[in-house]
Amino acid sequence: MDSKNRISEDLSRRIDRLAARSTLTRERIIEDALSHGRSLAWQEKWIAGVEEGIDDADNGAFANPDEIAAVLNKYGQP
Repeated sequence: MDSKNRISEDLSRRIDRLAARSTLTRERIIEDALSHGRSLAWQEKWIAGVEEGIDDADNGAFANPDEIAAVLNKYGQP
């Protein structure tokens, strides 16, 4: 492999962890970082937020019908 294509072990591990926690491949994670400005830190934070939301939903911590209605009324229904 050409030296300009190598990344540090730390970055490689972070990419592997992101891939394991998501449906993204290593290549997609790297492409998102380079092409779309989604740094590894941003992607790690995004995945953590998604996981937190899934955990909340699994534990029943979700908006009740009155809260949903309030948001729809505030922003208008389509």
